[in-house]
Amino acid sequence: MLKEKVIGFIGAGSMAEAMISGIVASEIIPANNVVVSNRSNIDRLMELEDKYGVRGVMKQDLNMSELDIIVLAMKPKDIEIALASLKDQLNSSQLLLSVLAGVTTSYMEEGLNPGQPVIRVMPNTSSMIGESATAISAGKHVAMDHIVDTKVILETIGKVYNIEEEQMDVFTGVAGSGPAYFYYLMEHMEKTAKDAGLDEEVTRDVVSQTILGAAKMMQASNEEPASLRKKVTSPNGTTAAGLEALSDNGGGKAISAAIKGAAERSKEISAEKEKELVLQ
Repeated sequence: MLKEKVIGFIGAGSMAEAMISGIVASEIIPANNVVVSNRSNIDRLMELEDKYGVRGVMKQDLNMSELDIIVLAMKPKDIEIALASLKDQLNSSQLLLSVLAGVTTSYMEEGLNPGQPVIRVMPNTSSMIGESATAISAGKHVAMDHIVDTKVILETIGKVYNIEEEQMDVFTGVAGSGPAYFYYLMEHMEKTAKDAGLDEEVTRDVVSQTILGAAKMMQASNEEPASLRKKVTSPNGTTAAGLEALSDNGGGKAISAAIKGAAERSKEISAEKEKELVLQ
């Protein structure tokens, strides 16, 4: 049972905290069975201990043998060193989860002992408020109970989608980077409204509520986005004028280009990591 398992985080940044917050709040794993580590920031570990009741230890003092699930939540650039240090400390009964962008399951499997179960995880920043869109992709040695446990853990921070790893780059472009596209849109909506004289506090609330309302409409409806758009677009009306301006200024193309650009960069990062492994 998941409640009896011990989960350890290597890395104590914002993504690790989001997952810890969800796990502790949902009580799927007791707080005392959650261990968080980093290399040198003892103040950060004490902060997480005080806030969530978890155990904070320095990376070098982490007892890997007591962990059933290990979450790699450090910076992607540190993955090579992390895998080298973990290789002889893990066994095939332990599940490794990685939230590192661009690092493939095959790359991690090559750096670990044969048979090591690895699942790649792609949350987004909305995990901080329990509203993440998170993708998981299983490695070659993952069993169904590993996937079930992973989904239960990640559902504490939002919705979870089990996808093929080949789809992870485009998922990154849509969901991983997606919040930033909406923040960029909201930034320009706010500026335009404020420049036209709308109160700053009102503007902030109106913009966020408008985005939230549209998202909830889409979730509550079985209709396509195009259908919902047409329903609020009267011929020769204000929305039609706004959409025309958006199209004339390349709005749709810009959104597609943003997703493709982020997906391509994700693919490049993966290729760079694979090349590093071959050259070793």
